[in-house]
Amino acid sequence: VIILCVVEVIIILMLIFLRNRIRVAIALLKEGSRAIGYIMSTLFYPIVTFILIAICISYWAVTAVFLATSGEPVYKVMANQTLCKYANLTCDPETFNTTNVTKLCPGAQCTFAFYGGESLYHKYIFIFQLANAFVFLWLVNFAIALGQCTLAGAFASYYWASRKPADIPLWPLFSSFGRAIRYHTGSLAFGALILAIVQLIRVILEYLDHKLKGTQNSFTRFLLCCLKCCFWCLEKFLKFINRNAYIMIAIYGKNFCTSAKEAFFLLMRNVVRVAVLDKVTDFLLFLGKILVAGGVGVLAFFFFTQRIPVFAQEAPTLNYYWVPLLTVIIGSYLVAHGFFSVYAMCVDTLFLCFCEDLERNDGSTAKPYFMSASLHRILGKKELSPKKA
Repeated sequence: VIILCVVEVIIILMLIFLRNRIRVAIALLKEGSRAIGYIMSTLFYPIVTFILIAICISYWAVTAVFLATSGEPVYKVMANQTLCKYANLTCDPETFNTTNVTKLCPGAQCTFAFYGGESLYHKYIFIFQLANAFVFLWLVNFAIALGQCTLAGAFASYYWASRKPADIPLWPLFSSFGRAIRYHTGSLAFGALILAIVQLIRVILEYLDHKLKGTQNSFTRFLLCCLKCCFWCLEKFLKFINRNAYIMIAIYGKNFCTSAKEAFFLLMRNVVRVAVLDKVTDFLLFLGKILVAGGVGVLAFFFFTQRIPVFAQEAPTLNYYWVPLLTVIIGSYLVAHGFFSVYAMCVDTLFLCFCEDLERNDGSTAKPYFMSASLHRILGKKELSPKKA
């Protein structure tokens, strides 16, 4: 009871001292809804990302299967005599009986040894598989980075428009996609490369942990656990930095390193706002996903159990409807996650633009704010300063 009371007091104090930050976070969420309303095409961009990732998965799977099945059966001489000089040498079972091996080594046989090969190519099949996995991770991260940069450019064009929606470009999403492909491909590939290297190291650590599970001692288990934890944290940190770096790339068009540095220090100067916005956004988006998946699940339940009179004839008769019901719920959650990711990217972009707006402008006639009226009122100003044409 005492612990619950302490937690309630801490929560109340946080709400009191951070109420202005929470109001800014809620205003940014509302502003994100307006931005998506003006740029409805952004809701369909996850389909493009899904297609690109599906192509990457197909390429990886075909290459992995080709590498795994590119070996040949290897046969070796098995002799009963220990002094047979042909023992353990490769042989051909079709021509083995015509050679002198059976005469020099009576009882020798050409038996199957393993499936693979002894050439330089077959010896490094595992390395080729790792290279294939690395290329797969790189391509997937690049596809995700391209989507984040494209969406950030579209939503940034909304924020920096003096008159909304009159000054928003005609096709903001297509314009942002064209800029990302034409000017920012190298920066996106570099950010994806850094993340892919860390992810490949995590894959190797998991492989080593699986191989050494039966033989490792306590120290080895502790060391692998620490390494896996460190690289997991590093991957999360890099994803956070890359995401905000892509936003700065979409706004200013600078290279990856410069954009990552500017984004990091900008977030550090607004660390409290970052924490509040992140938690509020994650909570509301999670509720939205649960609501969508739950609503679809309820409708699917009534449909499969033939409790909707309108669709009673079309509904199939199932003896066990939990499998299709769970499939529908999981699928609807994944689809909702894809579309809500657009909303999360919109909020993150508007937040960085908001922080940049506060630092670069002061609300005067020479340097007017570009934020909306609701955000301007939260800052304690009565009205917006007039903007230059």
